Amino acid sequence: MEARSLIDMTLVSGAIEPCVNPGIAISSDKPNNGVSGQPIKRKKAMTSLYLKYFETASDGKTRRCKFCKQSYSIATATGNLGRHLNNRHPGYDQVSDTAEVGPHTTLANASSARSLSHTHSISKPQSPIQAKPQIDLDLVNWFLLKFVINACLPFSTLEDNSFINSYKFLNPTAKIWPREQAEAVTLQVFQTMQEDIRALLQNVSSKISLTLDFWTSCEEMLYMSVTSHWIDDTWHMHKMLLDICHIAYPCSGPKILYALTQVISSFDLDTRIISCTTNNSQQAGHACQLLMEQMDSQKRPFFYIPCGAHALKMILEGGLVHLKPILSKIREFVIEINSNCDVLEDFKQMVALYQEGPLKFPIDTSATWNGDFTMLDLVRKAPNAVDNTMKKREETIAGCSLTLSPSEYSAINILHQFLDQFYKTTSNLCTTKVRTVGLVLFFIDHIVELITSCRDESCQDWFKTLADDMCNRTRSFTGQVYNGFTFMCAILDPRIKRELVPDVLNSDKNLEEARGYYVREYSKNNHFIVIPSNGFVGAHESGCSSGIENTDAVSFAEEIARKRRRSSISLTKDELSQYLVEPPAAMTTDVLDWWRANSARFPRLSIMARDLLAVQGTSVEPDELFTSRGEDLHKRRYCLPFADVRPILCINSWMQSGYRFRLGSTEIDFDRKKIGGKQVVQC
Repeated sequence: MEARSLIDMTLVSGAIEPCVNPGIAISSDKPNNGVSGQPIKRKKAMTSLYLKYFETASDGKTRRCKFCKQSYSIATATGNLGRHLNNRHPGYDQVSDTAEVGPHTTLANASSARSLSHTHSISKPQSPIQAKPQIDLDLVNWFLLKFVINACLPFSTLEDNSFINSYKFLNPTAKIWPREQAEAVTLQVFQTMQEDIRALLQNVSSKISLTLDFWTSCEEMLYMSVTSHWIDDTWHMHKMLLDICHIAYPCSGPKILYALTQVISSFDLDTRIISCTTNNSQQAGHACQLLMEQMDSQKRPFFYIPCGAHALKMILEGGLVHLKPILSKIREFVIEINSNCDVLEDFKQMVALYQEGPLKFPIDTSATWNGDFTMLDLVRKAPNAVDNTMKKREETIAGCSLTLSPSEYSAINILHQFLDQFYKTTSNLCTTKVRTVGLVLFFIDHIVELITSCRDESCQDWFKTLADDMCNRTRSFTGQVYNGFTFMCAILDPRIKRELVPDVLNSDKNLEEARGYYVREYSKNNHFIVIPSNGFVGAHESGCSSGIENTDAVSFAEEIARKRRRSSISLTKDELSQYLVEPPAAMTTDVLDWWRANSARFPRLSIMARDLLAVQGTSVEPDELFTSRGEDLHKRRYCLPFADVRPILCINSWMQSGYRFRLGSTEIDFDRKKIGGKQVVQC
């Protein structure tokens, strides 16, 4: 008997040898009694393990694959059905009934291996069936859940048939959790991880600052995220999302305040928060003012700071109003360059011909400040290449003329030179490690001086009008942000101190207010020892009573107390004065590294610095407002439905902060592909 390829074989009940093509009659080796040498051809009942993966249609004419629903004629050989399973659904079976064939084994090698296996099976007993490694189907669902959360996809993704079939193709036995189960598990993970965050915050010894961010989803639902910031004992900055709250329509200050106080109470932060930085909306400002009044009534210092990044964005929008139509034309052209290879090649040839540039491709076309400035920068660097390519391709690009007029080129040149300083400012803010209040005010003050000087020097009426509008927007922000608290935060930045604080803010009144705050909040004596006239020492902390009742003893104790108070105030003033009299550090200095190295010289002032340097000058990361990263974040948050927003975005943020999936006491270790019971480990 000749060897036959395994791929063409099937399992036949009661047969000694496998057949070449199931469904064809098998030849007997015994001669016919009547006719010598003529074998008898007879039909045998054929059954194949392949058939259980196919279902027969009601008309009895076709078979359909249970995995991908592909149909075959009822007369199709089971060998062909086997090929379909092997090619389209590898790993469809959990047990190998024949020789093992690796994923990289060729068809010829597979055939030889199976033929050899069949040859040995005639003379030797078959080796026992070997089971393939079992796949933890629960772990598959955990990985799937992680994918949904990392990509910020709605849980309805799990109900998509194409998505389900993709997983079935990889592992036909895998059963994906239904949407309801995935949502329930995610909610439990959210609650477990939130408890971890709550426990972490209980061990924070410094003051905590909050930032608020707001956005609207595709369902027209308004959300607010609450994020905490603090500096630990080793002078490392920490940022942790606390919660995401829905603000009911219509949005108002009291509604924001209610949601914010709920988050503060749930994390037991009532006595430890020192400030809140939020966007410059009227409702958010009203909520923070109400919270400040509540804190003042409880004798707890609390301050509200408007966001410097939002203020800068608002100022820039005023500067770009005149250029909006011009920017739209340039953006149409650049989008065509990025998407059309022929236009791109023409443009590159023009750039080389006129020796313009350098340019970086693809060009940023995002509807952000960075994208807008990139449009201006392109025309500024390669005006001839832009003009000639526009003229050559004006019929194929956008179906209309995009060529810029001389007056438009003039406006671009004027505003590009003016806005270049803004671009450098936003780029610096986006890349700065620690955006202190002092640094943000330093940049805002620079912008104020720039706008004023350019307005006074310009001869263009339209530019003067534009600059006046930008000045008004700047004054609206500085009127809210310039106060004694921001002065304190600013001078504790060793790069800023009093030398680089804006002149309007740098007053003796604010300095005295700062001194008073230091003395009041950070120079209290925790242990006060009274020495009575009888010679015994009574410690207040031990709860012992000295029995002093006479006025002489009380006067003596009061005298000691006054001396200690004066000494404490003098020491505090000396630390602050010594710190301020020293020259500022270089602007390239790492603020936290500086205080880590100098905290021993300023033991009390360093505690103030640890609290106040954690106060944020911006309510969001600046690159979320000025670069395409903000567009990506908006797309992810915008599409999530109400039920999915809170758990998905919170868990996503916590994982980025170093926390792993944990359900109760069970940790999901994705790196080791294990479902274990170890306590979650922070990175």
